[in-house]
Amino acid sequence: MRKWLIVLFIATICLLTACGGGSDTSGEKVDETKELKIGATAGPYSDMLKKAIVPGLEEKGYKVTVVEFSDYIQPNKALNEDDIQANLFQHTIYLENFEKENNMDLTPLIIVPTAPMGIYSNVFNSIDEIKDGATIAIPNDPTNAARALNTLNDEGLITIDENADPLTVSEKDVKENKKNLVFQPIEAGQLPRSLEGVDLAAVPGNFALAADMDLLSALTLENMLDDYRNVVAVKADFEDKKYAKDLKEVVESAEFEKIIDEEFQGFGKPTWME
Repeated sequence: MRKWLIVLFIATICLLTACGGGSDTSGEKVDETKELKIGATAGPYSDMLKKAIVPGLEEKGYKVTVVEFSDYIQPNKALNEDDIQANLFQHTIYLENFEKENNMDLTPLIIVPTAPMGIYSNVFNSIDEIKDGATIAIPNDPTNAARALNTLNDEGLITIDENADPLTVSEKDVKENKKNLVFQPIEAGQLPRSLEGVDLAAVPGNFALAADMDLLSALTLENMLDDYRNVVAVKADFEDKKYAKDLKEVVESAEFEKIIDEEFQGFGKPTWME
């Protein structure tokens, strides 16, 4: 009888250790991790990680690996599968649509400075020089087309219906086309090259930088809505973990903003940085 009591006591202790010991739960391991993998598409946001974010995390004791991706699908899949702990490449609208379509639970941690869309021209040197009937290439996808039209509206070249949703504006919402601009919808990645055949082109910042275009050479830069600015994203379950809080703290630091001002000129800052 005594032997059975001893066995039962040992079994109970083992069960409590396995199920109740906090240090062995996956959530706590995530909370305590000092090794981070952060994903980004190759280019300016990978550079932003390496120059402005990773050094701050390293000062907090983290070992950080930047994982570069060549498309806009794998970074979120890797995040969802815990292959990386955060990513930086997408704006909030894309993130929210992607997670719904793919049954994921991801969340924006913080908005970062983002390369804005610009109106570029090899023909005109200023907005005031734009002539009646000028052709302008704009993105053919709804999200970026709305950004282009909003920028033209801000510059007084067109007037958009005041009741239209800024995030879903389309050509049907244009109430006045003061310069009789001729719109030529083109796939966004081809817009830098289109400048050879049109008077103007509305080029998203990431494609402008990929084509070695100087953001500050644009006739005007978009007054970007925060919904279009890129975010650092994490899994929703890990938003309150220590590494996520430290990551957010680095982005909110004065040193981060200083590096942005020095290394990423032309990038539009989010509302929280103003």
